[in-house]
Amino acid sequence: MKRIVDLGVGEALDEIEMAPVTRLDLIKYAGASGDFNPIHTIDAEAERAGLPGIIAHGMWTMGNLAKLFTPHLTEGFLQDYAIRFKGMVFIGDVITLKAVVADRQEGQVKFTVQAVNQQGKDVLKGDAVFSL
Repeated sequence: MKRIVDLGVGEALDEIEMAPVTRLDLIKYAGASGDFNPIHTIDAEAERAGLPGIIAHGMWTMGNLAKLFTPHLTEGFLQDYAIRFKGMVFIGDVITLKAVVADRQEGQVKFTVQAVNQQGKDVLKGDAVFSL
């Protein structure tokens, strides 16, 4: 495993390829988050809203992206985290999580982060600051 303290600008953390998204993932997240919007769990409701099927909670995807930093908590902590949603995540999608060092300053490493689906399309992009 690469250590954040050793990474230079342009270098990346190890990517994480998630298992395909399941309805159960989203039901569990709805319960944990309190977001019971039915477009995330009920096909008919998602279709009634004009969607092709149920979609994952954006915050579910964002929360999973933080998994890139979990193995590095002995080195420091995630100080700042800001993203923009770029696309929808559907049941069956395989999401790959990525983080590349954009800048290093005294005691901090700034990352460009993204999550992409199995077609290589961004579903979210943003920045994260890790304090050493």
